[in-house]
Amino acid sequence: MPQTGTRDGLTTAQVAERVAAGRANIQTQPSSRSVGDILRENIFTLFNGILTACFVAVVLLGDLRDGFFFGIVVVNALIGIVQEYRAKRVLDRAALLAAPHSRVRRDGEVVTVALEDVVIDDLLVLRPGDQVPADAVVLESTGLSLDESMLTGESDPTFKDADAPLLSGSHVVTGTGLAIVTAVGSDSYASKLTSEIRKHSLVRSELREATNRILVYLSWVLGPLILITLVGRVLTYGGFSEVFVDDRWRRALLDAVAAVVGMIPEGLVLLTSLAFGVAAIQLATRKVLVQELAAVEVLARVDVLCLDKTGTLTTGELALHGTEVAGDGHDLAETALAAFGSDEAGNATSGILGSHFRSDRFRVSRRIPFSSATKYSALAMVVDGEESSWVLGAPERVLERHPKALARATELAATGLRTLALARAVDPLPTDVHVPLTGTRVEPCLLVLLAETVRPEARDTLRYFREQAVRVVVMSGDSPVTVAAIARDLRLEGDTVDASTLTTDEALADALETASVLGRVSPDQKRAAVRLLQERGRTVAMTGDGVNDAMAVKDADLGIAMGTGTAATKAVSRVVLLDDRFDRLPDVLAFGRRVIANVERVSNIFLAKTTYGILLALVSAVVLWPFPFLPRQLTLVSTLAIGIPSFFLALAPNKRIYTPGVLGRVLRYSVPTGLIAGVTAIAAYAPLYASIPLHEARSVTTVALFCVSLWILCVLTRPLTGVRWLLLAAVAAAFVLVCVIPFTASFFEMHVSLDGALAWGVAVGAVGAAGVELFYRFAKRRGLVFDRL
Repeated sequence: MPQTGTRDGLTTAQVAERVAAGRANIQTQPSSRSVGDILRENIFTLFNGILTACFVAVVLLGDLRDGFFFGIVVVNALIGIVQEYRAKRVLDRAALLAAPHSRVRRDGEVVTVALEDVVIDDLLVLRPGDQVPADAVVLESTGLSLDESMLTGESDPTFKDADAPLLSGSHVVTGTGLAIVTAVGSDSYASKLTSEIRKHSLVRSELREATNRILVYLSWVLGPLILITLVGRVLTYGGFSEVFVDDRWRRALLDAVAAVVGMIPEGLVLLTSLAFGVAAIQLATRKVLVQELAAVEVLARVDVLCLDKTGTLTTGELALHGTEVAGDGHDLAETALAAFGSDEAGNATSGILGSHFRSDRFRVSRRIPFSSATKYSALAMVVDGEESSWVLGAPERVLERHPKALARATELAATGLRTLALARAVDPLPTDVHVPLTGTRVEPCLLVLLAETVRPEARDTLRYFREQAVRVVVMSGDSPVTVAAIARDLRLEGDTVDASTLTTDEALADALETASVLGRVSPDQKRAAVRLLQERGRTVAMTGDGVNDAMAVKDADLGIAMGTGTAATKAVSRVVLLDDRFDRLPDVLAFGRRVIANVERVSNIFLAKTTYGILLALVSAVVLWPFPFLPRQLTLVSTLAIGIPSFFLALAPNKRIYTPGVLGRVLRYSVPTGLIAGVTAIAAYAPLYASIPLHEARSVTTVALFCVSLWILCVLTRPLTGVRWLLLAAVAAAFVLVCVIPFTASFFEMHVSLDGALAWGVAVGAVGAAGVELFYRFAKRRGLVFDRL
């Protein structure tokens, strides 16, 4: 225990002594992936392993030119490592801005400190929304209840009386209290805080699921295919009895390497990660912290956006607009307001009252803290030896038996003012601090009027989501008429419903069909609303900043917290708006749509290559042909028609509205076009390999494959803007230069001349390109692919 008076907290000297002794709450949980994880996930992959084995085989053959494909592996890994490390640094810096803080009492004063600056024996000052930074024991409780669901799995709040233990990682739901820190750092749950809080689930990413399924499918078929390829190569060059007689084993091994290289979509995972990482970095520069990279994608899939009014549509900054006498008034009314404002662990309303109403006449003997469920707070105070009880809260709860005063409060709330009712309790206050006020008689005294400032950007942001077919539903604990007034000012269309009258899930579900504004929403109703919308197949985003929003934010498909929100809300959110700018959300939507649309685009290119690689490997193994390409020739086509263009396309602007079914669309387009490309290469190679030198036949086949691959790229870059035409022209020109410049032609073994064989290759390539175009138009008419990929 502290050596000074317990309720004064530690002294500055005592804090310094504990820090020097290593008894501070230093956290070891990183805010992003470690460098080791980044290196491991970019280097030790299945595809890298297979291609590395192929490279070793090429090294054994002695001609490193056929190992050119390994340069792509190295470049892919380096780009992935550098990009993810950049994202890590940006996100780590941004995470500092969203890091939770704690209030402690030191030298008799309440101060705010970073979570890691809490020391053993510190006196924590707890109020709703606070995160418990370290294990502690309750010293004083005023209706204190905590959400420990992240640690214990128990969803209901747990009430804490004096001497009750508190676990780090839990959050204050209601009430206030003081607690003494008993364990910090690795000795408490604090070191596991971030992982425990976010452990409940990962963001559901359709792109991640689609990519993972593709990788699983390929991992199943690659083993048998590689075995078939190896056996086919051996049989092509005379069987096991003759393949090792001369250098035929070298040719067989080289053919096998070329076949395997053609089947590997080596850049697919890289470009998916790259698209997510770049989007996260760009959003961080706009003061948007993405706490999980895949969350960038999710807002692009959202079709219902649930908003809390305070702190989201409004600035969250309240100002005292004035007071109005209700009923007969009372000469102690302003003293009571001063008493409500004297609670140093109170909420924002308490702080406003404390700055406007001051008195030294009273002594508070009991407090009932505000609860978003009961919608009121109360206290008993002694003035000049006489005790009186007071209630402050929502007019419809406090003034339920006083229709005239309630009507006036409703009239004021309809103007957009936040209206609270102050009343003197005639009957004793409830003994249970978490029961409604019903049954307690009160006398109306004052109406307290608070003004909120609507965010200047809110109207344009709401209009943007309306234009993007995203439904907006405002859920607020305030009076429905107050919220409706603000909604009208923001031109938000739809019904307004008093959620306090909705007593069943069925009634809430019916209201959600038409309502765009729900007032007097309880925290449980917010969670229920999210669940009901999800059960109807909607993808739900939930924004908020208060503790009453935290559970709904956690349950939503995408939780979005304000930077000045409570620690509870930020901890369970996927996205944090660090500067509280609601108008940042369109940026998140735009980047999410770009990621989804562009990754779908480039996935088509990579899987088309995998498809024709598998077809060529199987056909050449069955008919016992020498493989139609050298490894370096396939690398040339892959680099120019796939790798380089995909890098630019993955990061290009794209505003296409999300439609489910990414994996299905990718397979429906990439497999047929890959088969067309494979058939084109086979048709070009079949009549040539036995009639002209093998190296010339392979060169002509490479030309044919490039022609059809270029057209696959052409289709996927549509609409063809000037920049995209330039990209296609640059790729085509680069291939021509490789064929005509002696050094590059020799390096890639491109032996072509203006003769009938080349004309045949170009003609077959053109027919293949026409086949791709015809299939695309057919698929577009049947709705199998997007008009604009």
